[in-house]
Amino acid sequence: MSAILASPARARGGFAVDLLNRLSPRRGVTIREGVAYGPGPRHRLDVYSPARAAAAAPAPAVVFFYGGGWEEGDRGIYRFVGAALAARGILTLVPDYRLYPEVRFPAFIEDAAAAVAWARSFLTTLGGDPGRLFLMGHSAGAQIATLLALDPSYLRAAGMAGGRLAGVIGLAGPYDFLPLRSPTLKAIFGPEVDWPVSQPITYASAAAPPMLLAAGTADRVVDPGNTERLAARLRAAGATVEMRLYRGLGHRVLIGGFASALAPWLPVRREALRFIAQGGGAA
Repeated sequence: MSAILASPARARGGFAVDLLNRLSPRRGVTIREGVAYGPGPRHRLDVYSPARAAAAAPAPAVVFFYGGGWEEGDRGIYRFVGAALAARGILTLVPDYRLYPEVRFPAFIEDAAAAVAWARSFLTTLGGDPGRLFLMGHSAGAQIATLLALDPSYLRAAGMAGGRLAGVIGLAGPYDFLPLRSPTLKAIFGPEVDWPVSQPITYASAAAPPMLLAAGTADRVVDPGNTERLAARLRAAGATVEMRLYRGLGHRVLIGGFASALAPWLPVRREALRFIAQGGGAA
């Protein structure tokens, strides 16, 4: 059955994003906004660096891809994610990428690959550790992050042929969402014969980097069965994967759990920080 149960809500809906951003950490964080990783206006990213990173040991790094149904989203909305991670010693990059209807699959995946390749090239300069580069995504961003990790052709084409990702964190992602029924999704992903190549589960193998896949059982936007099916396929292939299903959490609350105002009551940020600290290894 189709895995996407409803159209994604507006990125600012569901919880007070502006308030979460206003309450995000400022001490211990430096921010560079609008850094170009490519030629277009959507090829920009924000860099959240742990303060004094240059004087300390190289930091683990995360490239975070936001969701929005491949139709909407803006890196500035996710200051609460970048600042929260940077305040805890993680160099965090939040890129924009082109969206439908400007582009269709796989153009937004190619943009994401370019952002990751740029990050890898400049990690040392930014105070990051190239050996501890993680991808993280929420919703459509989780599809992007996991597809980049599981189908290496995109990163190779972007010039990042060598070096293994330390791990991937997928949050409420669509990984196995065929058949497509929405006219918009059909327009985004093109002819039916090509649909399987857009599905991260198609590429599950023992070569996958370690993954932490999380979803809320109350998600009514993306079926949490996506998370269960991808985790099962990865385990069957012999890959390292952790799965977390959080009872009662919905789609937007899951990513909201990274905000400092909500993290004490929600487990998702704590689990992600543990996964990164362990270098992607399973508990």
